[in-house]
Amino acid sequence: MFKRLDVFMKSKVITGLDIGTGSIKILTVQKKKRTSEFEVLGMSQVPSLGIRRGVVINPEETSQTIQSALEELQNFTGQRIDSAYINIGGNHIFTTFSKGVVAVSRADQKISQEDIDRVLQAAQTFSLPSNKEILDVLPKEFIINGEKGIREPLGLQGIRLEAEILAFCGFSPYVKNLTSAVLNSGLQIDDLTVSTIAAARSVLKPRQKELGVCLLDIGAGTTGLAVFEEGDLIHTTIFPVGSGHITNDIAIGLRTDIDIAERIKLEFGSCPGREKRKKTRQARQKKREKIEAIEGELLAFSPKMLNEIIEARVSEIFELANKELKKISRQGKLPAGIILTGGGAKLPKIVDLAKKELKLSCQIGIPGGISGLEKDPSLSLVSGLVLRGTDSEEEKGPSLFGSGITSKIKRIFRIFIP
Repeated sequence: MFKRLDVFMKSKVITGLDIGTGSIKILTVQKKKRTSEFEVLGMSQVPSLGIRRGVVINPEETSQTIQSALEELQNFTGQRIDSAYINIGGNHIFTTFSKGVVAVSRADQKISQEDIDRVLQAAQTFSLPSNKEILDVLPKEFIINGEKGIREPLGLQGIRLEAEILAFCGFSPYVKNLTSAVLNSGLQIDDLTVSTIAAARSVLKPRQKELGVCLLDIGAGTTGLAVFEEGDLIHTTIFPVGSGHITNDIAIGLRTDIDIAERIKLEFGSCPGREKRKKTRQARQKKREKIEAIEGELLAFSPKMLNEIIEARVSEIFELANKELKKISRQGKLPAGIILTGGGAKLPKIVDLAKKELKLSCQIGIPGGISGLEKDPSLSLVSGLVLRGTDSEEEKGPSLFGSGITSKIKRIFRIFIP
């Protein structure tokens, strides 16, 4: 028994920190030696402060909120947590493709790890405005002597090595605000990942990414979209609209407090769809729901009106998604369909509305790969950060590359793990 405990305690602890508009979540997992499974040690969730539409606008407030969540988690687990894998969100993030070319250095023309590092570095030497910076890099393919579509060039022979990358870039002041908030809370940053890519790591299956799939991560302040095909990320963007905007609409429409509006959304909200709503309109026209509001007063409202408010905003999100899919000629053409995740995906009947609006199959994406974690789509991002961390730790070994956000070149073994 004591031997088992000793093995357990010596296993690597990995922490993910999801810094979202609505809440901040910290998840810690641990892997037992001689097993391949990860299990939850603890999780903490607190309401966010200092964050607007996925962007840290008040680092001091955000730092204090992270500290609060961290202390709660450390008290629960009894372990000190020094570092975490974190996310970055907001519609200031954009992507760009770039290419790099180098000559193979070895006399026998075998491609070495040094050649791969050099070509990836060369691919990142493109110009950016002074207030923008590279956040993350995903190599798309390698080209040897003009031969395309190579994923693992190490050890192959060639004279000329090229690499095509997809670089994620962001607004430097927002990046600085985020990193300052985390570092001032007492945490070091193991690595930084774009929110949508972290959620995809937790939710999407390899077969879905191979066939063609679109992930919609509906957060409180933003909605992230990522499209995969033939195993690769082919398009991503972030909309400045999320489930928090639904709450704001309800507060305005029902003339009530924002906290009451959130309760109404969670307890009574739904996405019935226009056709179904027409059929039930007469039956529900006279129906009124009531909820206790401020100072014990009862607020009466029409479920029909509530659902119309919700549907209008959710339909806007799906309309934005459709426009993005149309840009890349994938509208209605993804065999694995749409995967909805994030807290906004918990709205009842949202899948039915998505099928109708997006003309594709649709399902809710829940986090996988971690035993003991609740099957809740709002946990997809934080669990994805942890899984990205486990990928990194398993592949790291002796450090040949930098760690944290200053490491712009990801290890070669992580290349095709989104």
